[in-house]
Amino acid sequence: MGDTALEAVLRRDRAVVMAALVVIAVLAWAYVLWLATDMVMPGSALPDSGGGDMAGMDMSNMDGSNMGMGGMDMGAAVAPGIRAWALADFAFTFTMWAVMMVGMMTPSVAPMLLLYAGVGRKARADGRPIASTGWFFAGYLAVWAVFSLVATGAQWLLTRLALLDPSMATGSAVLGGLVLIAAGLYQWTPMKGVCLRQCQAPIAFLAGHGGFRSAPLGALRLGIDHGAYCLGCCWALMALLFVGGVMNVLWIAGIAILVLLEKTVPTGQLIPRVSGALMAGIGTWIVFQAF
Repeated sequence: MGDTALEAVLRRDRAVVMAALVVIAVLAWAYVLWLATDMVMPGSALPDSGGGDMAGMDMSNMDGSNMGMGGMDMGAAVAPGIRAWALADFAFTFTMWAVMMVGMMTPSVAPMLLLYAGVGRKARADGRPIASTGWFFAGYLAVWAVFSLVATGAQWLLTRLALLDPSMATGSAVLGGLVLIAAGLYQWTPMKGVCLRQCQAPIAFLAGHGGFRSAPLGALRLGIDHGAYCLGCCWALMALLFVGGVMNVLWIAGIAILVLLEKTVPTGQLIPRVSGALMAGIGTWIVFQAF
Protein backbone atom coordinates (compact mmCIF):
# COMPACT_ATOMS: atom_id res chain seq x y z
CA MET A 1 0.00 0.00 0.00
CA GLY A 2 1.42 3.41 -0.97
CA ASP A 3 2.14 6.07 1.63
CA THR A 4 -0.65 8.32 0.35
CA ALA A 5 -3.22 5.52 0.39
CA LEU A 6 -2.10 4.42 3.85
CA GLU A 7 -2.38 7.96 5.21
CA ALA A 8 -5.91 8.19 3.81
CA VAL A 9 -6.85 4.89 5.46
CA LEU A 10 -5.32 6.02 8.76
CA ARG A 11 -7.30 9.25 8.65
CA ARG A 12 -10.46 7.28 7.96
CA ASP A 13 -9.76 4.88 10.84
CA ARG A 14 -9.12 7.75 13.23
CA ALA A 15 -12.39 9.36 12.13
CA VAL A 16 -14.27 6.10 12.72
CA VAL A 17 -12.71 5.64 16.17
CA MET A 18 -13.39 9.26 17.11
CA ALA A 19 -17.00 8.97 15.96
CA ALA A 20 -17.44 5.82 18.02
CA LEU A 21 -15.98 7.51 21.10
CA VAL A 22 -18.24 10.52 20.62
CA VAL A 23 -21.30 8.25 20.37
CA ILE A 24 -20.25 6.35 23.53
CA ALA A 25 -19.65 9.56 25.47
CA VAL A 26 -22.89 11.16 24.27
CA LEU A 27 -24.95 8.10 25.21
CA ALA A 28 -23.33 7.99 28.64
CA TRP A 29 -23.98 11.70 29.24
CA ALA A 30 -27.56 11.33 28.00
CA TYR A 31 -28.09 8.61 30.60
CA VAL A 32 -26.63 10.80 33.35
CA LEU A 33 -28.80 13.75 32.27
CA TRP A 34 -31.87 11.50 32.27
CA LEU A 35 -31.13 10.37 35.81
CA ALA A 36 -30.51 13.92 37.00
CA THR A 37 -33.70 15.19 35.36
CA ASP A 38 -35.87 12.36 36.68
CA MET A 39 -34.52 12.62 40.19
CA VAL A 40 -36.37 14.68 42.83
CA MET A 41 -33.83 17.29 43.84
CA PRO A 42 -33.74 19.40 47.03
CA GLY A 43 -35.78 22.54 46.68
CA SER A 44 -38.11 21.15 43.99
CA ALA A 45 -41.84 21.49 44.46
CA LEU A 46 -43.57 18.34 45.66
CA PRO A 47 -47.27 17.57 45.85
CA ASP A 48 -48.72 18.77 49.11
CA SER A 49 -52.16 17.47 50.05
CA GLY A 50 -52.50 20.30 52.54
CA GLY A 51 -51.77 22.95 49.96
CA GLY A 52 -48.61 24.07 51.74
CA ASP A 53 -45.37 24.94 50.00
CA MET A 54 -43.06 21.97 50.26
CA ALA A 55 -40.28 23.38 48.10
CA GLY A 56 -36.98 23.13 49.86
CA MET A 57 -38.10 20.74 52.58
CA ASP A 58 -35.63 18.17 53.90
CA MET A 59 -36.12 15.10 51.73
CA SER A 60 -34.22 12.89 54.15
CA ASN A 61 -37.37 12.71 56.26
CA MET A 62 -39.56 11.42 53.46
CA ASP A 63 -40.71 7.84 53.47
CA GLY A 64 -40.32 5.22 50.76
CA SER A 65 -43.04 6.87 48.66
CA ASN A 66 -40.40 9.16 47.16
CA MET A 67 -40.08 7.86 43.63
CA GLY A 68 -37.42 9.02 41.21
CA MET A 69 -35.07 7.91 38.46
CA GLY A 70 -37.46 6.23 36.12
CA GLY A 71 -39.95 5.22 38.77
CA MET A 72 -37.51 3.24 40.91
CA ASP A 73 -37.80 3.73 44.65
CA MET A 74 -34.67 5.71 45.45
CA GLY A 75 -35.52 6.33 49.10
CA ALA A 76 -32.78 3.98 50.27
CA ALA A 77 -30.27 5.35 47.77
CA VAL A 78 -30.62 9.03 48.64
CA ALA A 79 -32.40 9.32 51.97
CA PRO A 80 -30.60 8.04 55.03
CA GLY A 81 -32.27 5.77 57.51
CA ILE A 82 -35.30 4.65 55.47
CA ARG A 83 -34.46 1.03 54.70
CA ALA A 84 -31.53 -1.22 53.87
CA TRP A 85 -30.50 -1.38 50.23
CA ALA A 86 -31.82 -4.30 48.23
CA LEU A 87 -29.78 -6.00 45.53
CA ALA A 88 -31.60 -3.90 42.92
CA ASP A 89 -30.43 -0.72 44.68
CA PHE A 90 -26.81 -1.85 44.51
CA ALA A 91 -27.16 -2.83 40.85
CA PHE A 92 -28.84 0.44 39.91
CA THR A 93 -26.29 2.57 41.75
CA PHE A 94 -23.37 0.60 40.28
CA THR A 95 -24.79 1.12 36.79
CA MET A 96 -25.15 4.82 37.47
CA TRP A 97 -21.50 5.11 38.54
CA ALA A 98 -20.21 2.92 35.70
CA VAL A 99 -22.01 4.86 32.98
CA MET A 100 -20.98 8.16 34.55
CA MET A 101 -17.32 7.08 34.52
CA VAL A 102 -17.59 6.15 30.83
CA GLY A 103 -18.98 9.61 30.07
CA MET A 104 -16.34 11.40 32.12
CA MET A 105 -13.25 9.40 31.12
CA THR A 106 -13.82 8.58 27.43
CA PRO A 107 -12.84 12.07 26.17
CA SER A 108 -9.54 12.04 28.07
CA VAL A 109 -8.51 8.58 26.83
CA ALA A 110 -9.35 9.43 23.20
CA PRO A 111 -5.74 10.42 22.25
CA MET A 112 -4.46 7.03 23.43
CA LEU A 113 -7.17 5.14 21.55
CA LEU A 114 -6.61 7.13 18.36
CA LEU A 115 -2.88 6.37 18.55
CA TYR A 116 -3.63 2.69 19.09
CA ALA A 117 -6.04 2.56 16.16
CA GLY A 118 -3.58 4.30 13.84
CA VAL A 119 -0.72 2.00 14.74
CA GLY A 120 -3.02 -1.00 14.44
CA ARG A 121 -3.96 -0.13 10.87
CA LYS A 122 -0.32 0.42 9.87
CA ALA A 123 0.71 -2.84 11.55
CA ARG A 124 -1.91 -4.76 9.58
CA ALA A 125 -0.72 -3.14 6.36
CA ASP A 126 2.83 -4.24 7.18
CA GLY A 127 1.70 -7.81 7.87
CA ARG A 128 2.29 -7.57 11.65
CA PRO A 129 -1.23 -7.12 13.08
CA ILE A 130 -1.85 -6.18 16.70
CA ALA A 131 -4.91 -6.85 18.82
CA SER A 132 -8.00 -4.73 18.24
CA THR A 133 -8.38 -1.33 19.89
CA GLY A 134 -11.53 -2.70 21.49
CA TRP A 135 -9.52 -5.04 23.70
CA PHE A 136 -7.40 -2.18 24.98
CA PHE A 137 -10.48 -0.03 25.62
CA ALA A 138 -12.20 -2.92 27.40
CA GLY A 139 -9.24 -3.24 29.78
CA TYR A 140 -9.30 0.48 30.44
CA LEU A 141 -13.03 0.46 31.20
CA ALA A 142 -12.63 -2.60 33.44
CA VAL A 143 -10.54 -0.51 35.84
CA TRP A 144 -13.27 2.11 36.05
CA ALA A 145 -15.88 -0.61 36.53
CA VAL A 146 -13.97 -1.74 39.63
CA PHE A 147 -13.80 1.88 40.79
CA SER A 148 -17.57 2.16 40.25
CA LEU A 149 -18.08 -0.85 42.49
CA VAL A 150 -15.99 0.79 45.22
CA ALA A 151 -17.86 4.08 44.76
CA THR A 152 -21.16 2.23 45.10
CA GLY A 153 -19.96 0.78 48.39
CA ALA A 154 -18.88 4.23 49.55
CA GLN A 155 -22.29 5.67 48.69
CA TRP A 156 -24.01 2.86 50.59
CA LEU A 157 -21.81 3.49 53.64
CA LEU A 158 -22.35 7.26 53.58
CA THR A 159 -26.08 6.68 53.23
CA ARG A 160 -26.19 4.33 56.20
CA LEU A 161 -24.24 6.88 58.25
CA ALA A 162 -26.76 9.59 57.29
CA LEU A 163 -24.03 11.66 55.62
CA LEU A 164 -25.69 12.12 52.22
CA ASP A 165 -28.49 14.52 51.34
CA PRO A 166 -31.07 13.89 48.58
CA SER A 167 -28.72 15.18 45.85
CA MET A 168 -26.22 12.52 46.95
CA ALA A 169 -23.83 15.17 48.26
CA THR A 170 -22.45 15.09 51.76
CA GLY A 171 -24.72 16.91 54.17
CA SER A 172 -21.77 17.66 56.46
CA ALA A 173 -19.86 20.85 55.72
CA VAL A 174 -16.90 19.57 57.72
CA LEU A 175 -16.74 16.30 55.78
CA GLY A 176 -17.13 18.11 52.47
CA GLY A 177 -14.36 20.52 53.38
CA LEU A 178 -12.04 17.71 54.47
CA VAL A 179 -12.62 15.84 51.20
CA LEU A 180 -11.76 19.02 49.28
CA ILE A 181 -8.59 19.46 51.33
CA ALA A 182 -7.56 15.83 50.82
CA ALA A 183 -8.20 15.99 47.07
CA GLY A 184 -6.29 19.26 46.83
CA LEU A 185 -3.28 17.89 48.68
CA TYR A 186 -3.28 14.74 46.54
CA GLN A 187 -2.93 16.95 43.46
CA TRP A 188 0.58 17.83 44.74
CA THR A 189 1.75 14.31 45.58
CA PRO A 190 4.49 12.43 43.66
CA MET A 191 2.00 9.62 42.92
CA LYS A 192 -0.30 12.07 41.16
CA GLY A 193 2.65 13.31 39.12
CA VAL A 194 3.80 9.84 38.09
CA CYS A 195 0.32 8.73 37.05
CA LEU A 196 -0.42 11.97 35.22
CA ARG A 197 2.77 11.76 33.17
CA GLN A 198 1.78 8.28 31.98
CA CYS A 199 -1.63 9.62 30.91
CA GLN A 200 -0.23 12.73 29.23
CA ALA A 201 2.28 10.84 27.05
CA PRO A 202 0.71 7.77 25.37
CA ILE A 203 3.89 6.98 23.39
CA ALA A 204 6.02 7.07 26.52
CA PHE A 205 3.50 4.82 28.28
CA LEU A 206 3.65 2.28 25.48
CA ALA A 207 7.44 2.40 25.33
CA GLY A 208 7.64 1.76 29.06
CA HIS A 209 5.23 -1.18 28.91
CA GLY A 210 6.64 -3.19 26.04
CA GLY A 211 4.69 -1.62 23.19
CA PHE A 212 1.58 -2.94 21.49
CA ARG A 213 0.32 -6.51 21.89
CA SER A 214 -0.61 -8.97 19.19
CA ALA A 215 -2.69 -11.17 21.52
CA PRO A 216 -6.11 -9.92 22.72
CA LEU A 217 -5.37 -10.74 26.36
CA GLY A 218 -2.12 -8.81 26.11
CA ALA A 219 -3.97 -5.77 24.79
CA LEU A 220 -6.56 -6.17 27.55
CA ARG A 221 -3.78 -6.17 30.15
CA LEU A 222 -2.19 -3.12 28.54
CA GLY A 223 -5.54 -1.33 28.77
CA ILE A 224 -5.81 -2.31 32.42
CA ASP A 225 -2.33 -0.91 33.07
CA HIS A 226 -3.24 2.38 31.40
CA GLY A 227 -6.54 2.49 33.28
CA ALA A 228 -4.71 1.94 36.56
CA TYR A 229 -2.52 4.99 35.92
CA CYS A 230 -5.62 6.95 35.00
CA LEU A 231 -7.32 5.86 38.20
CA GLY A 232 -4.24 6.84 40.21
CA CYS A 233 -4.39 10.23 38.56
CA CYS A 234 -8.12 10.90 38.98
CA TRP A 235 -9.58 8.96 41.93
CA ALA A 236 -9.36 11.91 44.32
CA LEU A 237 -11.15 14.14 41.82
CA MET A 238 -13.92 11.56 41.55
CA ALA A 239 -14.31 11.64 45.33
CA LEU A 240 -15.36 15.27 44.89
CA LEU A 241 -18.61 14.00 43.40
CA PHE A 242 -19.74 13.38 46.97
CA VAL A 243 -19.02 17.04 47.76
CA GLY A 244 -20.94 18.71 44.93
CA GLY A 245 -23.51 15.97 44.37
CA VAL A 246 -23.28 12.70 42.46
CA MET A 247 -26.20 13.81 40.28
CA ASN A 248 -25.19 17.47 39.96
CA VAL A 249 -24.62 17.61 36.19
CA LEU A 250 -22.68 20.89 36.24
CA TRP A 251 -20.40 19.54 38.96
CA ILE A 252 -19.86 16.29 37.03
CA ALA A 253 -19.07 18.25 33.86
CA GLY A 254 -16.65 20.52 35.72
CA ILE A 255 -14.69 17.56 37.07
CA ALA A 256 -14.67 15.90 33.63
CA ILE A 257 -13.32 19.09 32.04
CA LEU A 258 -10.59 19.36 34.69
CA VAL A 259 -9.57 15.73 34.02
CA LEU A 260 -9.47 16.42 30.28
CA LEU A 261 -7.38 19.56 30.71
CA GLU A 262 -4.90 17.82 33.01
CA LYS A 263 -4.31 15.04 30.50
CA THR A 264 -4.31 16.91 27.21
CA VAL A 265 -3.02 20.44 27.81
CA PRO A 266 0.81 20.40 27.79
CA THR A 267 1.39 22.29 31.03
CA GLY A 268 3.01 19.50 33.05
CA GLN A 269 1.96 19.73 36.69
CA LEU A 270 0.66 23.30 36.51
CA ILE A 271 -3.06 22.57 36.18
CA PRO A 272 -3.25 19.94 38.94
CA ARG A 273 -1.19 22.06 41.32
CA VAL A 274 -3.19 25.23 40.74
CA SER A 275 -6.48 23.34 41.05
CA GLY A 276 -5.15 21.48 44.09
CA ALA A 277 -4.25 24.72 45.84
CA LEU A 278 -7.73 26.09 45.12
CA MET A 279 -9.41 22.92 46.43
CA ALA A 280 -7.36 22.92 49.62
CA GLY A 281 -8.00 26.62 50.16
CA ILE A 282 -11.76 26.35 49.62
CA GLY A 283 -11.93 23.23 51.79
CA THR A 284 -10.08 24.99 54.61
CA TRP A 285 -12.44 27.93 54.39
CA ILE A 286 -15.49 25.63 54.50
CA VAL A 287 -14.19 23.79 57.58
CA PHE A 288 -13.31 27.10 59.27
CA GLN A 289 -16.81 28.46 58.58
CA ALA A 290 -18.37 25.26 59.95
CA PHE A 291 -16.73 25.89 63.31
